Amino acid sequence: MLKEVSTFIAAHCLLSPTEKYLVALSGGADSVALLTVLCELGYHVEAVHCNFHLRGAESDRDEAFCQALCHQRQIPFHQVHFDTKAYAQLHRVSIEMAARELRYRYFEQLRKDIGAAGICVAHHRDDSVETILMNLVRGTGINGLTGIAPRNGYVLRPLLCVSREAIECFLNERGQTYVTDSTNRLDDVVRNKIRLKVLPLLRDINPAVQENIMRTARHLAEAQKVLDDATAKVLSEASADNTIDQQHLFQAPSMEFFLFQKLSPLGFTPAQIEQVSAWLELRKRGERVPSGKIWRSATHQLLLDRTGLVIEQQKDDPFKPLIIPEPGTYLCHGWGKIRVAEKEVDNSFSIPREKNYISLDSREISFPIKIRMTQSGDRFFPLGMNGSKLVSDYLTDIKKTLFEKQRQPVLLNGNGDILWVVGERPDHRYRITDDTVRVLIVEYIPENQSEPM
Repeated sequence: MLKEVSTFIAAHCLLSPTEKYLVALSGGADSVALLTVLCELGYHVEAVHCNFHLRGAESDRDEAFCQALCHQRQIPFHQVHFDTKAYAQLHRVSIEMAARELRYRYFEQLRKDIGAAGICVAHHRDDSVETILMNLVRGTGINGLTGIAPRNGYVLRPLLCVSREAIECFLNERGQTYVTDSTNRLDDVVRNKIRLKVLPLLRDINPAVQENIMRTARHLAEAQKVLDDATAKVLSEASADNTIDQQHLFQAPSMEFFLFQKLSPLGFTPAQIEQVSAWLELRKRGERVPSGKIWRSATHQLLLDRTGLVIEQQKDDPFKPLIIPEPGTYLCHGWGKIRVAEKEVDNSFSIPREKNYISLDSREISFPIKIRMTQSGDRFFPLGMNGSKLVSDYLTDIKKTLFEKQRQPVLLNGNGDILWVVGERPDHRYRITDDTVRVLIVEYIPENQSEPM
């Protein structure tokens, strides 16, 4: 077993003999074997144990066992206590998810504090097989059928090459005791049902089922590398910033697959991605499909636009209207700044030509002025035109997407007239003329943009 794990570590470049590593130690057979193997292989390790206080005296028993084991082997020992039930209730997550979030957050903080190169956890081959079956039951793509990865950031899994049976044999040969979590014998959790009911049935069909599933997972992992490379090339051609050009997608062998690779990491569900693909397939066949359809995930929204898809991260804080009572500098939370100043028209005055400036005739301005997002029915007289135009139509004419139109601010005069479609076009009625003696200069400074010196 030592040779098998050592070979696996080398093949995946998981550990270095010159670095220090944390070992997540629960007291169960898997984590005790992991600690034992790494010590016997000569790696510099420290142990960390989490007491989640979910099993009463059994939780305290596990903690005492881990502490004694590390004391006996002279391994530095870290421990932490969590009120897992309170955390789960506060964050409205399951107990399992609460425990996962708490332990990995603590592991990462401790790793940084002690200067460890990684966090070793004791997932083994059987865990990977169970994960594949769970994903298959729930529905998944190729990634979900490749099993647990040997490395995920700083989380390392050196035992993925060995089975639970091999781990128990290894510990028995050394006379090394461990503790048993009684909840692992209950079949009230999906993973436990697969472990206790499904896998025994599959072994009746083929005793080598777990080895065969992992062999298939390795083949799929290799195929995934090829697909990832092809996907990256297609998406690099089709995607620019936050847009996906539909013409490039139309040429892809599988539009739905490439959309899945792009959109699933952003939280979009397979059902949503199927629907997006179906709409684009209609366009590909030449059918008329109007733009404006929006899909939303927890973090992003996706727009079907005229020429493809537009992706935008959802913002928590909507833009709130801002009243500007007099000249000065004003902060629009989540959007930027507005700077308002008055100047006399003299020989040194020149009209700013930058897009984020406008100059207006002060005689026609009545404070307070106001900035807000554009609304349905807003009209203005674009500079250079005598007639009015809907702001939405103007924005459509200059090829703004629905997302851009929804977040387009406008500056209003005290009488309610639109003075400026901010960053785009001022209103013709408030332009500077030969009779203008005093101007109001308004500057828009986008958020995260440094101000001029």
